[in-house]
Amino acid sequence: MATPRFLTLDDVAETLNVSWSQAYALVRRKELIAIQIGGRGQWRVERDELERFIAQKYAEARGTTPPPLESARTEVAQTAD
Repeated sequence: MATPRFLTLDDVAETLNVSWSQAYALVRRKELIAIQIGGRGQWRVERDELERFIAQKYAEARGTTPPPLESARTEVAQTAD
């Protein structure tokens, strides 16, 4: 089965180990870019955007600039192994 391109806020919250409301707050503050599907709060976050967000937070913690997205995907994949 292929990896889905878009994640729900529940998926994002699980990945980041935070509550749904904390994931939604990241979207509201535009720290995490998401799209709204329909008018009933159906938010979707592209997997690449979540990886970019995570890489950016690691870069902030290190006091450096975030790596390009492709490098971020590679770094996250290597740490997952």
